[in-house]
Amino acid sequence: MKLVRYGAAGYEKPGLIDAQGNIRDLSQIVPDIAASQFDGGVFDHLIQTDPTTLPLVREPQRLGVPYTGMQKIVAVGLNYSDHAAEAHMALPKEPILFSKAITSLNGPYDNVVYPVGCEKVDWEVELGAVIGKKTKNVSETQALEHVAGYCIVNDVSERELQIERSAGQWHKGKSLDTFCPVGPYLVTQHDIPNPQNLALWLDVNGVRCQTGHTSKMIFGVARLISYISQYITLMPGDLIATGTPPGVGMGMSPPKYLRHGDLVELGIDGLGQQCQKVVSI
Repeated sequence: MKLVRYGAAGYEKPGLIDAQGNIRDLSQIVPDIAASQFDGGVFDHLIQTDPTTLPLVREPQRLGVPYTGMQKIVAVGLNYSDHAAEAHMALPKEPILFSKAITSLNGPYDNVVYPVGCEKVDWEVELGAVIGKKTKNVSETQALEHVAGYCIVNDVSERELQIERSAGQWHKGKSLDTFCPVGPYLVTQHDIPNPQNLALWLDVNGVRCQTGHTSKMIFGVARLISYISQYITLMPGDLIATGTPPGVGMGMSPPKYLRHGDLVELGIDGLGQQCQKVVSI
């Protein structure tokens, strides 16, 4: 099941995608796609709903972040061995964790805003795992049972702020407004039985930059959830951005960064595609 929130920013309505790729309105069944509902059987209820009985949304619609009520974004650095190599960094012995501000959230087709005074904005296609219930000290074997669903994340990054002006902390360079496009869908866990069997890709201006596969993660999704839950209590709706494969601009020779007017397109098997235009304020 592919869940969406459609409409103008701040006024999104709940919907799902039917077999023909159309949006069906869910407003008569649920008031919103909200994290607070994830641990209450809402997905089981929606799965039993016949999409053809729901109102068809006929006009083109903006898609927002596919659910609301997210409390935190926990991101993972250097989680693909070939990405670590292009960044000239040693393979981590434990997952490298950092956070992105909630205010960085952005719709999957909304513009990415180039910050004033910045020159090194980069792209990172990532698999996002969305937590479905309160999770603390979960075992690796049970970790995926705590997942509500999966989505695409573009972990947009400003490398000067992340690395050169960070004092060792990545949060600033990762958390600027619009720097976390999520969606277009929240695909429920039942439809992605193996998160380690998904291809990822990203193009800039029609040129393929990133090609990867989640089987190449150093720490798989189950391991990440188990590890993070040892230190941080994960709540319904919390988003884990699981790392990016090689092909980021920072790793090119010479490095290549985004500029005003650039078009970034990215996708993951079964999770749809995103597209963002980079604009200056």
